Amino acid sequence: MALGAAHWVYLAGMALIIGVMVARKNVVIPAIAATFLTAWVFTGSFITGLQSIFNAGLTAAQELFNIFLIIAFVTALLGALRSLGADRRMVEPFRPVMRNGHVSFWVVALVTYVISLFFWPTPAVPLIGAILLPAAIRSGLSPIAAGLSVAVAGQGMALSSDYVIQVAPGLSAKAAGVSASAVADDAMILSLITGGVALVLCYLMTRNTITAPSAANLRAWLSTSSSADVRAVEAETEAGAPAKAEATSAAVTVADGSSAAGAGTGVAGTGVAGAGAASEGAAVAGARAASAGGSEQTTTAVLDAGDDPPGDTGAELMEADGDPPPADCVRRSKAFAVIVPLAFLGLVVYMLLGKFTGLLPETVGSEAAALVGGVAAVLLLAASITRDGRNSLQTCTDHVIDGLVFAFKAMGAVVPIAGFFFIGNADFSGQILGLAEDAKGPGFLFDLVSAGQQLIPGNAFVVALGMLIIGMITGLDGSGFSGLPLTGSLAGSLGPAVGADPAMLAAVGQMGAIWAGGGVLIAWSSLLAVAGFARVPAMELARRAFIPVTAGLLVSTVVAVMIL
Repeated sequence: MALGAAHWVYLAGMALIIGVMVARKNVVIPAIAATFLTAWVFTGSFITGLQSIFNAGLTAAQELFNIFLIIAFVTALLGALRSLGADRRMVEPFRPVMRNGHVSFWVVALVTYVISLFFWPTPAVPLIGAILLPAAIRSGLSPIAAGLSVAVAGQGMALSSDYVIQVAPGLSAKAAGVSASAVADDAMILSLITGGVALVLCYLMTRNTITAPSAANLRAWLSTSSSADVRAVEAETEAGAPAKAEATSAAVTVADGSSAAGAGTGVAGTGVAGAGAASEGAAVAGARAASAGGSEQTTTAVLDAGDDPPGDTGAELMEADGDPPPADCVRRSKAFAVIVPLAFLGLVVYMLLGKFTGLLPETVGSEAAALVGGVAAVLLLAASITRDGRNSLQTCTDHVIDGLVFAFKAMGAVVPIAGFFFIGNADFSGQILGLAEDAKGPGFLFDLVSAGQQLIPGNAFVVALGMLIIGMITGLDGSGFSGLPLTGSLAGSLGPAVGADPAMLAAVGQMGAIWAGGGVLIAWSSLLAVAGFARVPAMELARRAFIPVTAGLLVSTVVAVMIL
């Protein structure tokens, strides 16, 4: 197909969106404007151009609503677990294991990864910050090493694969025109390689900062003013990089320092902050709350002076008003602290058996997402009924509403962005442009790639490296998810042109976008929350993470081209 004026308008829109991302600004307005202009130029109708803005958003919402729903159910479940105090108890068994700083580094990384894989880093950061970090610091782990461990394992390693909830693979796959399971499988492998390399390098770079276990380590850590560090970082970034990690729901509150309320306090950590989300997560309010006093209260209560970690008593779990819960609530809390991890573990085993054996049917794509959402919903009902009895009819509804509110705050800005890239896809453009049902819509992006195919290097590694760089650029706005429609669309178009697997290229682009914008490489993302809880400057944390993470991304990209 010959390129027309609409193709060049679409190309200009893509360039504008990338430029705005590089400038660390939100891309919703450019995406809407580009959608309008592309449709207007293609159809010659100003009215159709206006209608296309709504149609593009509606089409994107229809395609992505399953993602919104699963976020809502998981967030609602976490709210119910928090009301029981079960969220804390799920990580408490790991505290006695941390006997020295070297072990603590890997324990913190492992626990953060597991929690973030099932619940996203949003709840993981305050949970780890309140429960595990004090014990890790007392064992001799330095604050900077602790911060790197949390950021790399949670915001980077777990979020970049998003293997369980599969929001990121779903976005990438939808734009690339491939199955979400294919992208998820590739992304899981690449995230493990990237995270493994980054964690090893971070450990080697910080091992000389690890000291002998001592209560003095904790007292020195508590004496630092992390809130001042956060303010300093904000001052440094105020000129051109306002923090994208603003709290999108209620500010994190620390009741007895036990946990940060609000599963979705911030978006960047969830990987959707700049897109409106995060990216699951960077709550500046949470970082401030924990660092400006909440953490002192928490860590003093958890590990005071030279005392050993307290036992698992009901007094540790305090209700919002500061009163200890009744004994039966403690028993229920303990029960769900075991039931929920086992339920999700069983879910993962079920999926793995279906994928690698013939014992069970394979669960892929939307089926897998539906299964995760269904399990989360059942656990939510059970937790609500167990906690509130007759009042559970209201409290369960409140949790679901909170989850939906967070989902739309986290993912809402992705809709108009995805709408623009959907108009470049022939499968959706006809619907957006209001063409007849039997009329084939234009494929602006595919046509542009086909026209410039002779200019594209026939080397899969060069294309994959380009996808990685583009992904990292899209994450510069402090979001990990907003650029996924772009990287996915490019992967779907460039893959066949160079003989590369589109799913692999989409996974590589996803790695770049989320590792950069999800809260590891830039300080105006959810890294602020990690820095606040670890009590270190966010800029220093980002600087220390740059070489390990970049090395990991390069290694995983090479592996992707050679093996996947």
